[in-house]
Amino acid sequence: MAKPVVAIVGRPNVGKSTVFNRIAGQRVSIVDDAPGVTRDRIYTSAEWLGHEFNLIDTGGIDIVDQPFVVQIKEQAEIAIEEADVIVFVTSVREGITDADENVARLLYRSDKPVVLAVNKVDNQELRQDIYDYYALGFDEPIGISGVHGIGVGDLLDEIIKHFPTDIEPEDETRIRFSLIGRPNVGKSSLVNAILGENRVIVSDIAGTTRDAIDTRFAAANGTEFNMIDTAGLRKRGKAYENAEKYSVLRAMSAIDRSDVVLVVLNAEEGIREQDKKIAGYAHEAGRGIIIVVNKWDTLKKDNHSLNNFEQAIRANFAYLDYAPIVFVSAKSKQRLNQIPGMIEHVSENQSRRITSSTLNDVLLDAIATNPTPSSNGKRLRIYYATQVAVKPPTFIVFVNDPDMMHFSYERFLENQLRNAFEFSGTPIHIIVRRRK
Repeated sequence: MAKPVVAIVGRPNVGKSTVFNRIAGQRVSIVDDAPGVTRDRIYTSAEWLGHEFNLIDTGGIDIVDQPFVVQIKEQAEIAIEEADVIVFVTSVREGITDADENVARLLYRSDKPVVLAVNKVDNQELRQDIYDYYALGFDEPIGISGVHGIGVGDLLDEIIKHFPTDIEPEDETRIRFSLIGRPNVGKSSLVNAILGENRVIVSDIAGTTRDAIDTRFAAANGTEFNMIDTAGLRKRGKAYENAEKYSVLRAMSAIDRSDVVLVVLNAEEGIREQDKKIAGYAHEAGRGIIIVVNKWDTLKKDNHSLNNFEQAIRANFAYLDYAPIVFVSAKSKQRLNQIPGMIEHVSENQSRRITSSTLNDVLLDAIATNPTPSSNGKRLRIYYATQVAVKPPTFIVFVNDPDMMHFSYERFLENQLRNAFEFSGTPIHIIVRRRK
């Protein structure tokens, strides 16, 4: 099920990034006193009282003709369009400015729920100034301090009241998968080629598919799939230039709903930084992953081309060393028939359960091969392990001192699990706990 989306908007230097970081519980945005530091939209997942949601930080919307202002306004408009709830952040220090009124006019047109936050209310004397903000025409303003966390709980309470309640539950019997990647890597063409029919508009202009389109189909062996197409973003007939920036949120909402994610690369263009960023979201979300290199038919190749490209992928996506790679062509249908079987296989691996006795036999063998690390005369002791979840497979390892579990040894244990069991295509989570 896709998470609700909350966008934080407002003029520059009202403290949007500080509020974003406070809600996210971590420093994700760059925080700086200079206005206009946040130029691109920044995304994270957040949670409040059991409600999970995606949070977007936007650059400030301003009417002054400065560098980046037009782009910042465009990005904020896209964030507003994608959002289920908008948090309009103002600052009590400066009072209502022309720029605040400009943002308010933009929000009136959005027809989305708007929660008005008056930031920088750091002391009691400033609280009476909050009521001036009724003049902006929204519901009751909420006084907050992003720096000190004052009022942020009240703000979150108000935000979750506006989350959509009419979301249909997903059909658990079908394997859900999505294709993610930069605009113009050929996602829509791949969708059509896999389905064998033109269900999606295909165009050479980056970012022409406006909405995620779900398509149900059955493979030759009868396995049923739900394909979530997340091709790039188009905003009401106006395709923004440099559309790479705008594909991330659509990818995030599709990843939330997927069991398996196909990370699509363009063989002609090679690997870009944006590819790594988008794939990173799928990895962090614990989804099954297959790397699909499209447009393979267009390259001039020799005996080493496939190996060289595969090595480049492994070097650039070191954290995805578990993901299988397939080289395809949507145009010539090369190897496309392999994809449904690969998705099914990765989905099975995502749901694989290992009995505790078998798991601990493998761990004992691993420790015998490579003894646990020691420090200051004390050795890490692993008592036992148990699997606590699937999608992705998650294991708790009970030890005498979690601080002694070095990253490299944890990685060794993961590799031993992968050698012993079929986990290709799925991340594995290992949680180290002290045995009480």
